Amino acid sequence: MRSKTLPLNPAELSTKALVFDVEGGLLRSSSSFPYFMLVALEEGGLLRGLILLLSYPLVCCLSQEMGIRVMVMVSFCGLSKKSFAAGRVVLPKFLLEDVGLEGLALMRRGKRRVCVSRMPRVMVEWFLKEYLDVEVVVGRELKVFCGYYTGFLEAGDIEAVKQEELYIVSEAEKRRWHPLPREKYPKPLIFHDGRIAFRPNPINTTAMFMWLPLGLTLAISRLIIGLTLPYNISTPLLASTSMKWRLKGTIPHSLLSKAHLLVCNHRTLLDPVYINVALNKPVSTVTYSLSRVSEILSPIKTVRLTRKRDVDRVAMEGMLSYGHNLVVCPEGTTCREPYLLRFSPLFTELADEIVAVAVDVRVSMFYATTAGGFKGFDALFYLLNPSMCYEVEFLETVDTGCVRRGEVSSTDMANVVQGVIGRALGFECTKLTRRDKYMVLAGNDVIVETNEKKTKG
Repeated sequence: MRSKTLPLNPAELSTKALVFDVEGGLLRSSSSFPYFMLVALEEGGLLRGLILLLSYPLVCCLSQEMGIRVMVMVSFCGLSKKSFAAGRVVLPKFLLEDVGLEGLALMRRGKRRVCVSRMPRVMVEWFLKEYLDVEVVVGRELKVFCGYYTGFLEAGDIEAVKQEELYIVSEAEKRRWHPLPREKYPKPLIFHDGRIAFRPNPINTTAMFMWLPLGLTLAISRLIIGLTLPYNISTPLLASTSMKWRLKGTIPHSLLSKAHLLVCNHRTLLDPVYINVALNKPVSTVTYSLSRVSEILSPIKTVRLTRKRDVDRVAMEGMLSYGHNLVVCPEGTTCREPYLLRFSPLFTELADEIVAVAVDVRVSMFYATTAGGFKGFDALFYLLNPSMCYEVEFLETVDTGCVRRGEVSSTDMANVVQGVIGRALGFECTKLTRRDKYMVLAGNDVIVETNEKKTKG
């Protein structure tokens, strides 16, 4: 196979079937180590990730081919083929962030797009086809025994791809490339899973393993402080450990004098807790899928909903009748990216006015949400972060009495509230639902395309 620098004449490119080397002509970084580390950590656990990290010096000493084989063995040996999901729900985010703007622009000029990767096909195929509209993906195949990956590669070589030319870019040129902006993603990345929130290159991964013993001790200390001390004492103490929150704007005076229904977007299970901290007044909240562990540790009252409209309505009306502030997250599930899912309209029928609240969170090492993992660890992963910051902003009071009077539909009013919060956060409003999220993360073949059509402009 010959390597060639891409011609820059658009007319010439538009008649060619372009064959791109993923690592050498599309991604800004030529190292595949972070992607194997994501597989090792998310699919195999911390021990497998540590073994891969310790093998990195060996990988550096070997040839490129042998290095890939070592990383494949450590990352994949013993993993179930049926349950392997990292290539679909974890890796696309990190791969998209590594795509070069210039490389993608050149690739999209071709009449037909073919990508060749030294990584196993199961790691890159979903990303390339679903997010970059690549037509053909050629990658390494993994040997499988009794439904489990053996860690060995199938016979055959990607160099045997029967194409005339493979387009690559020199390292010097790639250093001048720019990251692909989110607004230029061929398809929006709205949902992804996994706990790792940073790019796990060797230095960052080493820092994570060095942090974990101290981080676990600090997480327990943060939990004890948060559960046992008053907010006016716990807030500065926790801030000294880089666990911060900040209030944007001011708290409406009406919230200080009487109880309200507060409606917020959903970033993590701690959204209502930080609203409680900001108000410094008791609040209650309703949940759909909070784990028993999180429910026991929650410093505020929680009530489980059933997803049966009439039953849930009675439950929430009962909580409001007690005269406490009630926090509702009508998205029904969390979303990590700057998008808002469709708001379930039931909350618009519960009170004559609601207070919209915009919340956002930044973490440095671990995500505090999961779709496929154990939700009982959500709070622990949040507390394990070296630094994090929650932002809470109380927005305008929205008159929802017109819904109860039959003047406006509950769906239209829910869209109004969604828009108020979306504008405050700079997030894009969508019509996607909790069901859409879990269909994407469960690997439905058509959901990515469907979701893009559902996204509002």
